[in-house]
Amino acid sequence: MKGTKPQMKQDAAAVDILPAPAWLAADAQNEWDRVMPVLSERRILTVADLGILENYCICIGRVRATEATIQTETDSGSLLKLIRVQDKAMASARQHAAELGLTPVSRSRPAMREEDTEDGDDPLDVS
Repeated sequence: MKGTKPQMKQDAAAVDILPAPAWLAADAQNEWDRVMPVLSERRILTVADLGILENYCICIGRVRATEATIQTETDSGSLLKLIRVQDKAMASARQHAAELGLTPVSRSRPAMREEDTEDGDDPLDVS
């Protein structure tokens, strides 16, 4: 996707910290437990967004599981296939992380940073 991405805004319907779904693999559940408090604190994740969080966690879990298998694999043909699987999972995880505001670049967007709102005036708001 090219161009400027929409800014993330806090949502009144944001979810609080939820437990990881039981059906997620252990590595995926660990990632859920790691990022859910961050996302909950930002107040941007709603029930409608839980699917993307699940997908992100699945991808991270797949990266870790594949790495464990790669480290023990001796067949070069199987190793190459595993590396492709891992590469695809890494790319997907990176895309999902950006959607969720979990990358350094996505966190540097103005809407993700703490803003100084002493007087509540927004000089750019012309409405």
